[in-house]
Amino acid sequence: MFGQRIRLARRRAGLSLRSLAERVNPKVTAQAISKYEAGKMMPSSAVLVGLGEALDVSLDFLMSNRIDVLDGLEFRKDPGTSGRDRARAEAVLIDELERYLTIEDILGIPPAGDRFAHCRCDCIAAEAEIDERADQLREEWDLGMDPVPSLCALLEDKGIKVVEADLPERISGLACRAMRQGNVVADAVVVSTRTNVERKRFTLAHELAHKIIRSTGNPAIRLEAAMNRFAGAFLVPGRDLLKKVGGRRRRVTYYEIARLKHAYGVSAAAMLVRLGQVGVLRPSAVRRAFATFARGWLTSEPEPIREGEGFGAFEKPQQFRRLVWRAVGEELISPVRGAALLGESLEVVEWQVSGPVG
Repeated sequence: MFGQRIRLARRRAGLSLRSLAERVNPKVTAQAISKYEAGKMMPSSAVLVGLGEALDVSLDFLMSNRIDVLDGLEFRKDPGTSGRDRARAEAVLIDELERYLTIEDILGIPPAGDRFAHCRCDCIAAEAEIDERADQLREEWDLGMDPVPSLCALLEDKGIKVVEADLPERISGLACRAMRQGNVVADAVVVSTRTNVERKRFTLAHELAHKIIRSTGNPAIRLEAAMNRFAGAFLVPGRDLLKKVGGRRRRVTYYEIARLKHAYGVSAAAMLVRLGQVGVLRPSAVRRAFATFARGWLTSEPEPIREGEGFGAFEKPQQFRRLVWRAVGEELISPVRGAALLGESLEVVEWQVSGPVG
């Protein structure tokens, strides 16, 4: 376990064995670090501290055994994302999940296990089946066809650990199952703090899709394209959209698209694509739109949903914070420990414990 952690931290830092050896104080050889990573040797306490400082990670990260491996790791990333960026995102996720598991252990909350084994599929015959899968999940979760007010709250309610973290710029999200001793201890979805509300919601739905569709089993349907289609169908159910805009149209106005994106909490580009998927617009009309008036929508969101307004007021993970405050309130942990878990100052936590004086 220690060997895996130190290798991950070294990859995150973009260091070779020799480069890391040159940074560690007290001195250690590249050969020794190689043996640490292979699990053939353990460092002394002084070297362990030096490794943590050189790699800018905590000793808890290096020595914890709460998570053995991240299974089924899927990234929502831009082309050209480096191995270093992926390693950094993986390290951030492990660190966040271990704090989550720590507070659950303190509160006696058992692992959620694999919540999606019963509905997981490995074969998609046609793109329309993706929409059916999204509708089936909505039905199972009793969501109806209305827009989902908060993807964060919904996924947390279904046992998925939602983390918002400072991910590398080219990575907007990832999903995985955290494993310990061969058992699932957490289903997790991570979104970047850099993304706007529209992209955050789509990323959460995209990563949810990875929990449902492990493979298309169909060379005609690329996996990431299937994830995007599922995300669009889950956020914007076809039957509800057709009620709002009618059947086949030659054109849908900018005014309508702007209103629809705010009604469902998706980007204008995602809404335009969805209008094509449900048959309101012909594929040629969608392509023409992206070649003309909608060309800039992929890089600059028109009429964006503002933070703190509408969907922007609800798309924040809350479960971890609630658990920490519960543990503080029940005096299972001290305010000092609570501050460390929340990443906030002790003064802020103590104020929240006692409230304003007088």
